[in-house]
Amino acid sequence: MDSALTIIEVDGHEIAVEDAGPDSGFPVLVHHGGSRHLFAGAVAAARASDVRLISYDRPGQGRSTPQPGRTVADCARDVRAIFHALDITRAAVWGVSSGGPYALATAALLPEHVASVCLFASLGPYGEPELDFAEGMGDRFREQIRVFFEEPEKARADFRAESADWAALGSSPDWWLQRWGDRAGTDDAHSRETAEYLALINRDGYAEGDEGWWEDWRASFLPWRFSLAAIRAPVALWHGLQDTSPPPEHSRWLARHIPQAAAHFPPDEDHTNVEENNRRAAIDWVREHI
Repeated sequence: MDSALTIIEVDGHEIAVEDAGPDSGFPVLVHHGGSRHLFAGAVAAARASDVRLISYDRPGQGRSTPQPGRTVADCARDVRAIFHALDITRAAVWGVSSGGPYALATAALLPEHVASVCLFASLGPYGEPELDFAEGMGDRFREQIRVFFEEPEKARADFRAESADWAALGSSPDWWLQRWGDRAGTDDAHSRETAEYLALINRDGYAEGDEGWWEDWRASFLPWRFSLAAIRAPVALWHGLQDTSPPPEHSRWLARHIPQAAAHFPPDEDHTNVEENNRRAAIDWVREHI
């Protein structure tokens, strides 16, 4: 896959951008877990429909410099600079998992640029009375949240230690295949190609340390600092009912609070395959909302 790497300077820090082209395709800015790297299968599917995928390293990951203390809303400044550098006036945005809030921030804060939004297994906001953020994710996760708010120095130290282990494990394609167990090799979502892609994201994302991952983790528990009511673009959400990280109640909450939201809850899908299994439908939906 031939993609262009561009380094953009924004207020004294650098943002690394991957542009899969073609220039004639309708742009879709993808907010993944934090990495600029685009999956080859997604690029091929997009190009076949004249769609141009673009992504970037969130600050502190890959080749983008850190921005300590950032919030979800701060991404709008970086995205505006990306659109300007690539001469993009109108685009769709996609958000996957922890990238979901950043896609929504882009739509809410840059409404003049965003035609539509696709979300796959997105996180919801922490601290909302109608959403139990940690429900279904285990007692350990609830304890991590408690430590984050009550013992911030311990939270940072714990995260650093766990990140060191995760970086080593997640950088190996074989580890991903073993993690999937009997599902490994049975479909595109659990293929060797997908395992190699996930390993690349981890190797590159942790190359300069865990600062970017920590800032994402931290931002997920803080106010997003934008209003969902400000989103003018139509939004489509997909969230598998078998997902536990996060569970589908996060997307149900979002669907209730986003002005124009169409939600899909495939009964047999989870966090590992909801994007892969619905990518074709999402591309078609984007094409309908240019």
